Amino acid sequence: MNRFSKAALSVMLVSALAVTAACSSSGNENAPNKGTNAPATTNGGADNPADYVFGEGQTFKSNEPISYSMMYSDHENYPYKEDWRFWSAVKEKTNVSFELATTARTEYENQKSLLVNSGDAPFIIPKTYDESAFVATGQIVAVSDWVQYMPNYMKAVKDWGMEEDLKAKMKEDGKYYVLPGMWEVAGGGYSYIIRKDVFEAAGVDVLGQEAKWTYEDFYEALKKVKEHTGAKYVFSDQFQGNATLNIAAVQYGVTGGWGVSNGLTFDHEKQQFQFADTSEDFKNYLTYFNKLVKDGIMDPESFTQEDDAARAKFFKGDSNVISGNYQQLADFKSKMQDPNSELYMIVQPGGPKGMQQVETSRLENGVMISKNALDKLGEEGFIKMLRFIDWLWYSDEGQTLSLWGVEGETYTKDAEGNIVLNKDIYYNGMNEGATKQLNVDYGFANGMFAYGGKTDLKTSKMTEGEKDYFNRILTTREPRKLAPPIMGTAEETEQMNLIMTPLIDYIKTMTLKFVTGQESLDNFDKFKAQAEANGSERYTKQANEIFQKTKGLLGYE
Repeated sequence: MNRFSKAALSVMLVSALAVTAACSSSGNENAPNKGTNAPATTNGGADNPADYVFGEGQTFKSNEPISYSMMYSDHENYPYKEDWRFWSAVKEKTNVSFELATTARTEYENQKSLLVNSGDAPFIIPKTYDESAFVATGQIVAVSDWVQYMPNYMKAVKDWGMEEDLKAKMKEDGKYYVLPGMWEVAGGGYSYIIRKDVFEAAGVDVLGQEAKWTYEDFYEALKKVKEHTGAKYVFSDQFQGNATLNIAAVQYGVTGGWGVSNGLTFDHEKQQFQFADTSEDFKNYLTYFNKLVKDGIMDPESFTQEDDAARAKFFKGDSNVISGNYQQLADFKSKMQDPNSELYMIVQPGGPKGMQQVETSRLENGVMISKNALDKLGEEGFIKMLRFIDWLWYSDEGQTLSLWGVEGETYTKDAEGNIVLNKDIYYNGMNEGATKQLNVDYGFANGMFAYGGKTDLKTSKMTEGEKDYFNRILTTREPRKLAPPIMGTAEETEQMNLIMTPLIDYIKTMTLKFVTGQESLDNFDKFKAQAEANGSERYTKQANEIFQKTKGLLGYE
């Protein structure tokens, strides 16, 4: 098999797309010609399979029953059942069943490491968020060498322009080792849930202003609410401020909260990384939140209190703003002590860097493939398994089955073709009080399988309110460019991690002190000097050196 170590990802994908473009439902007519980087097959087996049906938009079907081994994370909220309709529905359509290596969700990552490192991993390893630790073992297949055999996957890459997104998964050899779930558009993400009734009573035109709100405009709105209510604080946050700091960091051009990562941002014009979390932008970001605390708008306990404490304040009406995701909105509405409460999730405010969408990634967790699959199935059998995976995780039919189940059994479609869940089945806020649950009782909407797809599939699982929030983001906020990955060798990555861990711990500690006023922002230069002493400049320099070595692979040359 030829290697891609000198090829840019975009070239690799274009080549692979050309190979798969002619796939037919049987694989016998208009069979694709192999690309120069494709693994060879004997007797035309991969191109002309005699024992299964596959193809873009076609149902994979094996002539003979076949079973593939797979790791399975058993979620405590919907414990594994052997008789779930999901298993039989997949078997009926494809003639494929699974040999499951089942482990509790809380032990899944540990068990995955154990099995991969020992060389005993099952063929299919779903629900993989970070494959980096497994690449050096040699036990995981470089799936980018094989995606040309996956027509539905490659169609999504081409139609949705996923080439840039997939660069985030590339390693220093120019390959990627996980098949990520892919969405046509990014999600809405976290934002702020507000008491819309209170804001409007205070004279804030929420619906009229939110599309063009910056954080400074939001501050003025919060001041009005404080003056109107006389409350000690307007904003008392959950998640110890991590969601809020992450959301706002995007608009200030820095990193923070859950998204602090390594403190780097990427300047696309200069094509270089910079350490953002000691910059003037970072100082402005800290100054903003310090102002909220100092002016009695934001509860300083937001950064230390338990989530339940923050929620209790919101439910009682002691605060009128809290960060959250849309799935929490319905639950919060049911717990408000004021029956006249009107909750509303605003679009994230803009800031000095523009009116940007907070969420950029269209990738989900994904599927690793064990080298055992290639060794034991052989090349032709391995390609057959990939084409089954291609159908289940990447075809419209497979994605709809995984999420919603069987048409006529668990859902129907209305006159416009929209999915309507059966009234006796509950899922994601739909059909409250129903006697059955889509994941618990049927095994559909299962996090091992149900992720990725077109926009209409993404919105099909949203309530009308969530769709409205999602559409407001898409129409009022601009997508951001993705930063390239830092594709260091194992040794380089280890060296950088030794710098990053204590450096980012220091950044987090000082962020909290600056925001809450424990440390004066007059001492920002002292903080910057200490961050440099802790390695911020060394880390940034190494990141840029790695980028210079690998930018050709990433298409920057």
